[in-house]
Order: sequence, then structure tokens, then C-alpha cells
Amino acid sequence: MKIELVPESLATEALLLACAFVLSGVIGLERELRQKSAGARTHILVGLGSALFTLVSAYGFAHLLGDEVILDPSRIAAQIVSGIGFIGAGVIFVRQNIVSGLTTAGSIWVTAAVGMACGAGMPLIAALTVVFYLLAVTLVTWVARKIPKHGRTHRYVVRYQDGRGILRDVLSAASELGYEAALNSTRRRETDDDGAVVDARMSFSRSQYLSPDALHQRLSELDGVLEVRAVETDHD
Repeated sequence: MKIELVPESLATEALLLACAFVLSGVIGLERELRQKSAGARTHILVGLGSALFTLVSAYGFAHLLGDEVILDPSRIAAQIVSGIGFIGAGVIFVRQNIVSGLTTAGSIWVTAAVGMACGAGMPLIAALTVVFYLLAVTLVTWVARKIPKHGRTHRYVVRYQDGRGILRDVLSAASELGYEAALNSTRRRETDDDGAVVDARMSFSRSQYLSPDALHQRLSELDGVLEVRAVETDHD
């Protein structure tokens, strides 16, 4: 059995590994810019690992081939597909019945596929996949947010003066507009004028679509309400 430390395919393998590094980094940087739990380093490592596993599967056992030895390069690649799910599951969280991290888990899955494609000698299709990924998380997301949805939940931070029963007025005003209001959390803090204000994170849902501007305006007009701020609902 002869092992070549510098095989003839080394340049090709190195180039494919570099492609996996670059393309995985592009996906990771997009997640990094959105300040997600799995950023550039995680995605690069997933892409590089997947590419290297695929390269090992394709080139690593060439010296063992013979009349009586037949290798299946897809066996290691198949294990990547099932094994990557453990990492993806680690970035999915559930808080107050809100699931977050699904898009990041999906991006890790896509990154593994991109790395495998690079390792299998398909860098162009891997690059095209990254382009489609960027379109999905930018253009498609923008279009989806413009589509009115029945039953959409709006989330606000309502800041009001403490001790004046303002929360009751907020709930009553929301009910008048047909919203079901839910209090998610509150944070009380003292002010310089010996008073106190409360920041209440609240969810407002309605069975039929209504522009959130009406709700925002109605809550802002309540006596004692200091600020109504929409909360970013991006849970990916």
C-alpha cells in the first residue's frame, strides 16, 4: 500500500476547499450582520468540515482501490446530511411560544450542502446556491413582510407612568380596536423626578388584518403613555 503525501490532485483539493471557505463565509457574514447566534466562524467551520469530509470520501481512499475493493464516495457525504442536524438544532430556541433560530438552522444546513458541493467538485453550483440563499433572506423576506396577513401579531414596548392604571387603559384601547392583548414582560425603573416608568413588552393580535398604524396612534394618544415602540419581529 502506497500513500502519497503530495498527491496529484492536491491543487484541485486545495482550490475546492478554498471555495468552500469563501462561500461559507458569505453566508456566515450575512448571519453575523443580523447578530445571530451562529455567525461567520460557525458557518465557515461547517462548510470547511463538510467539504473536507467530501474530499476525503472522494480522494482519501484512492490508494485502496483494486480489483477486489470498491468504494462508495457517497457514504461519508450521506452521514454529513444526517449529522449536521445536531448543530442546526442547537440554534433553535423557544421563548414565550415564539420559535427563533429556524432561519439560522436552515443557513447551517445550506452551508453544509455548499461545502459538500465544493468538495465534490461543483463550486459553480455551490456559488449559485449562495446567490439564491442571499435572495431568500433579503428580497423574499422583504416581499413577505409587505403581504397583509390575517391574524398577524404586532409587538410593542409601551412605556407609561407607573401607579396611574395606564396598563388597564392600554388593554381597554386595544380591545376597542378588536385586538387581543397579552403582556409578555415588564421592567420598572425610577426617574429623576421621583417618579417611575414601566416598559411593558406586549403582543397585540387581531383575527382580521388592520394596519398597525391605527393601534400605534391610539396607544400613543393615551394619557400617561410616554412612548410606543414597535419591536422587531425577526425571529430567524
